[in-house]
Amino acid sequence: MLETHQLTKRYGRHTVVDSLSFSCGPGEVLGFLGPNGAGKSTTMKMITGFVAPSSGTAKICGHDVQTETLAAQRRLGYLPEGAPLYAEMTPAQFLEFIADVRGLEGAQRKERLESVIEQMHLGSVLNQSTETLSKGFKRRVGLAQAILHDPDVLILDEPTDGLDPNQKHQVRELIRSLSADKLVIISTHILEEVDAVCTRAIIIADGRLLVDDSPENLMAQGGGSLEKIFRDVTQGVAQ
Repeated sequence: MLETHQLTKRYGRHTVVDSLSFSCGPGEVLGFLGPNGAGKSTTMKMITGFVAPSSGTAKICGHDVQTETLAAQRRLGYLPEGAPLYAEMTPAQFLEFIADVRGLEGAQRKERLESVIEQMHLGSVLNQSTETLSKGFKRRVGLAQAILHDPDVLILDEPTDGLDPNQKHQVRELIRSLSADKLVIISTHILEEVDAVCTRAIIIADGRLLVDDSPENLMAQGGGSLEKIFRDVTQGVAQ
Protein backbone atom coordinates (compact mmCIF):
# COMPACT_ATOMS: atom_id res chain seq x y z
CA MET A 1 0.00 0.00 0.00
CA LEU A 2 2.95 2.33 0.58
CA GLU A 3 6.47 2.10 -0.78
CA THR A 4 9.28 4.63 -0.55
CA HIS A 5 12.60 4.19 -2.33
CA GLN A 6 15.62 6.37 -1.52
CA LEU A 7 13.27 9.23 -0.65
CA THR A 8 15.37 12.36 -0.13
CA LYS A 9 14.70 16.04 0.54
CA ARG A 10 17.35 18.75 0.55
CA TYR A 11 17.04 22.46 1.19
CA GLY A 12 20.22 23.95 -0.18
CA ARG A 13 23.07 22.02 1.42
CA HIS A 14 20.90 20.79 4.27
CA THR A 15 19.53 17.25 3.91
CA VAL A 16 16.26 16.90 5.84
CA VAL A 17 15.35 13.38 4.66
CA ASP A 18 18.18 11.11 3.57
CA SER A 19 17.55 8.12 1.25
CA LEU A 20 14.57 6.73 3.15
CA SER A 21 13.31 3.32 1.95
CA PHE A 22 10.52 1.21 3.50
CA SER A 23 7.23 -0.44 2.53
CA CYS A 24 3.98 -1.20 4.38
CA GLY A 25 0.87 -3.28 3.77
CA PRO A 26 -2.78 -3.46 4.87
CA GLY A 27 -3.49 -4.18 8.52
CA GLU A 28 -0.37 -2.38 9.73
CA VAL A 29 -0.33 0.56 12.13
CA LEU A 30 3.09 2.10 11.64
CA GLY A 31 4.52 4.43 14.26
CA PHE A 32 6.86 6.89 12.57
CA LEU A 33 9.13 8.17 15.33
CA GLY A 34 11.94 10.64 15.71
CA PRO A 35 13.08 13.63 17.76
CA ASN A 36 12.07 17.15 16.76
CA GLY A 37 13.70 18.03 13.45
CA ALA A 38 14.25 14.39 12.48
CA GLY A 39 12.38 14.77 9.18
CA LYS A 40 9.09 13.13 10.13
CA SER A 41 6.71 15.83 8.90
CA THR A 42 8.76 16.42 5.75
CA THR A 43 8.57 12.70 4.96
CA MET A 44 4.78 12.72 5.48
CA LYS A 45 4.45 15.75 3.18
CA MET A 46 6.47 14.01 0.45
CA ILE A 47 4.42 10.81 0.77
CA THR A 48 1.18 12.77 0.47
CA GLY A 49 2.37 14.86 -2.48
CA PHE A 50 2.49 18.23 -0.72
CA VAL A 51 6.27 18.52 -0.99
CA ALA A 52 8.31 17.32 -3.96
CA PRO A 53 11.31 15.11 -3.12
CA SER A 54 14.78 16.12 -4.24
CA SER A 55 15.23 12.51 -5.35
CA GLY A 56 13.70 9.09 -4.81
CA THR A 57 10.10 7.96 -5.06
CA ALA A 58 6.99 7.32 -2.99
CA LYS A 59 4.07 5.17 -4.17
CA ILE A 60 0.57 4.85 -2.75
CA CYS A 61 -1.19 1.64 -3.83
CA GLY A 62 1.17 1.43 -6.81
CA HIS A 63 0.68 5.07 -7.89
CA ASP A 64 3.78 7.29 -7.95
CA VAL A 65 2.99 10.36 -5.87
CA GLN A 66 4.86 12.68 -8.26
CA THR A 67 3.77 11.33 -11.65
CA GLU A 68 0.28 10.06 -10.68
CA THR A 69 -0.49 12.55 -7.93
CA LEU A 70 -4.31 12.57 -8.08
CA ALA A 71 -4.56 8.78 -8.38
CA ALA A 72 -2.32 8.41 -5.32
CA GLN A 73 -4.15 11.08 -3.32
CA ARG A 74 -7.54 9.47 -4.01
CA ARG A 75 -6.31 6.43 -2.08
CA LEU A 76 -5.09 8.25 1.00
CA GLY A 77 -6.41 10.35 3.85
CA TYR A 78 -4.19 12.90 5.56
CA LEU A 79 -4.37 14.67 8.89
CA PRO A 80 -1.61 17.31 8.97
CA GLU A 81 -0.05 18.42 12.23
CA GLY A 82 -2.33 20.98 13.86
CA ALA A 83 -5.41 19.92 11.83
CA PRO A 84 -5.76 23.18 9.88
CA LEU A 85 -9.42 24.10 9.33
CA TYR A 86 -11.42 27.05 7.97
CA ALA A 87 -12.30 29.06 11.07
CA GLU A 88 -15.42 30.65 9.57
CA MET A 89 -16.98 27.30 8.58
CA THR A 90 -19.01 24.99 10.80
CA PRO A 91 -17.97 21.30 10.91
CA ALA A 92 -21.07 20.50 8.81
CA GLN A 93 -20.07 23.02 6.14
CA PHE A 94 -16.44 21.89 6.19
CA LEU A 95 -17.30 18.20 5.76
CA GLU A 96 -19.72 19.03 2.93
CA PHE A 97 -16.88 20.96 1.29
CA ILE A 98 -14.50 17.99 1.68
CA ALA A 99 -17.19 15.70 0.23
CA ASP A 100 -17.30 17.99 -2.82
CA VAL A 101 -13.50 17.92 -3.13
CA ARG A 102 -13.50 14.13 -2.89
CA GLY A 103 -16.27 13.80 -5.49
CA LEU A 104 -18.70 12.01 -3.19
CA GLU A 105 -22.28 11.99 -4.46
CA GLY A 106 -25.73 10.59 -3.80
CA ALA A 107 -26.27 7.77 -1.32
CA GLN A 108 -22.54 7.20 -0.83
CA ARG A 109 -22.04 10.84 0.15
CA LYS A 110 -24.91 10.73 2.65
CA GLU A 111 -23.69 7.45 4.16
CA ARG A 112 -20.09 8.59 4.54
CA LEU A 113 -21.04 11.94 6.09
CA GLU A 114 -23.35 10.29 8.60
CA SER A 115 -20.75 7.63 9.37
CA VAL A 116 -17.84 9.97 10.14
CA ILE A 117 -20.02 12.35 12.14
CA GLU A 118 -21.11 9.43 14.29
CA GLN A 119 -17.61 7.93 14.55
CA MET A 120 -16.08 11.22 15.66
CA HIS A 121 -19.03 12.21 17.91
CA LEU A 122 -19.49 15.55 16.16
CA GLY A 123 -23.29 15.78 16.35
CA SER A 124 -23.31 18.29 19.22
CA VAL A 125 -21.03 20.79 17.43
CA LEU A 126 -22.00 20.36 13.77
CA ASN A 127 -23.43 23.86 13.40
CA GLN A 128 -20.98 25.68 15.65
CA SER A 129 -18.29 27.81 14.01
CA THR A 130 -14.98 25.95 13.92
CA GLU A 131 -13.05 28.79 15.58
CA THR A 132 -15.15 28.33 18.76
CA LEU A 133 -14.40 24.60 19.08
CA SER A 134 -12.05 23.11 21.64
CA LYS A 135 -8.73 21.69 20.44
CA GLY A 136 -10.13 18.19 20.92
CA PHE A 137 -13.15 18.83 18.70
CA LYS A 138 -10.98 20.51 16.07
CA ARG A 139 -8.83 17.38 16.00
CA ARG A 140 -11.94 15.24 15.58
CA VAL A 141 -13.10 17.37 12.63
CA GLY A 142 -9.63 16.94 11.11
CA LEU A 143 -9.84 13.19 11.53
CA ALA A 144 -13.35 13.15 10.06
CA GLN A 145 -12.17 14.84 6.85
CA ALA A 146 -9.23 12.42 6.60
CA ILE A 147 -11.45 9.33 6.64
CA LEU A 148 -14.50 10.75 4.84
CA HIS A 149 -13.76 9.05 1.50
CA ASP A 150 -12.84 5.73 3.20
CA PRO A 151 -9.17 5.75 2.08
CA ASP A 152 -6.90 2.70 1.87
CA VAL A 153 -3.97 4.57 3.44
CA LEU A 154 -4.38 6.93 6.37
CA ILE A 155 -1.54 9.25 7.38
CA LEU A 156 -1.89 11.00 10.72
CA ASP A 157 0.65 13.61 11.85
CA GLU A 158 0.57 13.89 15.66
CA PRO A 159 -3.09 12.75 15.85
CA THR A 160 -3.48 13.04 19.65
CA ASP A 161 -1.28 16.06 20.29
CA GLY A 162 -2.96 18.30 22.85
CA LEU A 163 -5.87 15.96 23.58
CA ASP A 164 -6.95 14.97 27.07
CA PRO A 165 -6.68 11.29 28.18
CA ASN A 166 -10.29 10.46 27.23
CA GLN A 167 -9.92 12.03 23.79
CA LYS A 168 -6.63 10.19 23.24
CA HIS A 169 -8.35 6.92 24.10
CA GLN A 170 -11.17 7.63 21.63
CA VAL A 171 -8.74 8.43 18.81
CA ARG A 172 -6.71 5.29 19.51
CA GLU A 173 -9.84 3.16 19.46
CA LEU A 174 -10.75 4.70 16.09
CA ILE A 175 -7.28 3.92 14.73
CA ARG A 176 -7.60 0.29 15.84
CA SER A 177 -11.00 -0.02 14.19
CA LEU A 178 -9.72 1.45 10.92
CA SER A 179 -6.60 -0.67 10.69
CA ALA A 180 -8.29 -4.01 9.95
CA ASP A 181 -8.01 -3.61 6.17
CA LYS A 182 -6.14 -0.33 5.85
CA LEU A 183 -2.64 0.99 6.38
CA VAL A 184 -2.41 3.60 9.13
CA ILE A 185 0.76 5.64 9.60
CA ILE A 186 1.15 7.75 12.73
CA SER A 187 3.91 10.32 12.83
CA THR A 188 4.51 11.09 16.50
CA HIS A 189 7.00 11.93 19.22
CA ILE A 190 4.72 10.40 21.88
CA LEU A 191 6.16 6.98 22.68
CA GLU A 192 3.07 5.78 24.55
CA GLU A 193 1.18 6.14 21.26
CA VAL A 194 3.37 3.48 19.69
CA ASP A 195 2.96 1.08 22.58
CA ALA A 196 -0.82 1.66 22.62
CA VAL A 197 -1.76 1.17 18.95
CA CYS A 198 1.17 0.40 16.64
CA THR A 199 2.13 -2.97 15.18
CA ARG A 200 5.42 -1.63 13.82
CA ALA A 201 7.77 1.24 14.58
CA ILE A 202 10.29 3.13 12.49
CA ILE A 203 12.73 5.50 14.18
CA ILE A 204 14.48 8.19 12.14
CA ALA A 205 17.00 10.88 13.13
CA ASP A 206 18.75 13.41 10.94
CA GLY A 207 16.49 12.18 8.15
CA ARG A 208 17.90 8.64 8.20
CA LEU A 209 16.16 5.38 9.07
CA LEU A 210 17.75 3.90 12.20
CA VAL A 211 15.29 1.24 13.40
CA ASP A 212 12.44 -0.74 11.82
CA ASP A 213 10.92 -3.32 14.19
CA SER A 214 7.86 -4.25 16.24
CA PRO A 215 7.17 -2.32 19.47
CA GLU A 216 7.45 -5.61 21.37
CA ASN A 217 10.97 -6.26 20.10
CA LEU A 218 12.02 -2.70 20.79
CA MET A 219 10.61 -2.93 24.32
CA ALA A 220 12.61 -6.12 24.87
CA GLN A 221 15.80 -4.46 23.62
CA GLY A 222 15.17 -1.50 25.88
CA GLY A 223 14.58 -3.60 28.97
CA GLY A 224 10.85 -2.95 28.87
CA SER A 225 11.23 0.72 27.97
CA LEU A 226 10.58 2.21 24.55
CA GLU A 227 11.96 5.46 25.87
CA LYS A 228 15.35 3.87 26.58
CA ILE A 229 15.80 2.33 23.13
CA PHE A 230 14.59 5.57 21.51
CA ARG A 231 17.04 7.63 23.55
CA ASP A 232 19.94 5.26 22.95
CA VAL A 233 19.37 5.14 19.19
CA THR A 234 18.80 8.85 18.63
CA GLN A 235 21.57 10.00 20.98
CA GLY A 236 23.97 7.79 19.08
CA VAL A 237 23.21 9.79 15.94
CA ALA A 238 23.50 13.11 17.73
CA GLN A 239 26.96 12.15 19.00
